[in-house]
Amino acid sequence: MEFIEILKAILFGIVEGITEWLPISSTGHMILLNEFVTLNVSEEFWEMFEVVIQLGAILAVVVLFWNQLFPFQFRKKPVIRADIFSMWFKIVFACIPAAVVGILFDDQIDALFYNYQTVSIALIVFGILFLVIENRNRHFKASICRIEDISYLTAFMIGLFQLIAAVFPGTSRSGATILGALLIGVSRTVAAEFTFFLAIPVMFGASLLKLLKFGLAFTVSEAVILLVGMVVAFLVSILVIQFLLSYIKKNDFKVFGWYRIILGVVVLGYFALLG
Repeated sequence: MEFIEILKAILFGIVEGITEWLPISSTGHMILLNEFVTLNVSEEFWEMFEVVIQLGAILAVVVLFWNQLFPFQFRKKPVIRADIFSMWFKIVFACIPAAVVGILFDDQIDALFYNYQTVSIALIVFGILFLVIENRNRHFKASICRIEDISYLTAFMIGLFQLIAAVFPGTSRSGATILGALLIGVSRTVAAEFTFFLAIPVMFGASLLKLLKFGLAFTVSEAVILLVGMVVAFLVSILVIQFLLSYIKKNDFKVFGWYRIILGVVVLGYFALLG
């Protein structure tokens, strides 16, 4: 196994860790990066790798928010947190639309929409929406400022926005859910945190599907590449999640909207020149 492949896996892990949590589309960036830096692996392994690498990013959420995610506390007397159980029920409820579509149409979605045209258009359209909604929100006060204030209906509505991201790569799962949450009156901080939590079952489920489809017959080099990518994605995600939560306490999401628009135009231009 060449050392250069390890370096490539590190680079993909860095990109995944940054773009998974910022609302700028991890899938879009992975597709774009793959145009310039290609792993020396089979097409089947690559299709699995670009999804399963997200498990590293997910573990960062579990570590950082453990006290908000684990409903059992063992002190002098064991305690079961009913509020955390309630939150998990809402998360599962919100995941139903994307889960159903993902299970039934995973191959069709990959074949139809995993291309630079879809990614570019999704980057631009949702970038514009971020600008429009943030401008609108200057005159509105968020009505939902705590995770526990999210109702089942609100959770399901956010899940519908997540469905858009599940179908159209480049939308950004975090971008779509945050945008949807802002649109229905959720504060920026709560929207971001609920998006982080919502990612746990979604990414575990998507990764499981890809692993089952690929099988567990990894070569040594494939196993090393996947493990390195996941570990790097985990470490980078820790830093990025902390940065984002600190950033949105004083700033809005407009900068990400402008970034999406510029990147979408650049991608369209780049492939147009190639064509």
